[in-house]
Amino acid sequence: AGINRFETNMTEEADMADATQDAVSAPAEAGSGPDHPDQAQLAEKAATEAQEKIDAQALPIRAYLDQTVVPILLQGLSDLVKARPDDPVEYLAAYLMKHNPKNKK
Repeated sequence: AGINRFETNMTEEADMADATQDAVSAPAEAGSGPDHPDQAQLAEKAATEAQEKIDAQALPIRAYLDQTVVPILLQGLSDLVKARPDDPVEYLAAYLMKHNPKNKK
């Protein structure tokens, strides 16, 4: 019974994410952007980052984790198993900090 309730919650979250996506993805009017190309690039980058943040917040829990945490966590756990350090938690924490895709520029 608990699993069915969890699946129902995930379905409701997916429906809410779809509604949010529809409301947020309205196109901008032509000619309404900044005059300078550099400003346009910065504005586009900021808009893209804001949209990604909204998208990530609107995702169901499982999809959010699958897209953000699971890939790097699996890589870290694989490396952890190969290294077999004395302090596995410290090792994994250091691995995650070192390989955080948000910190790569």
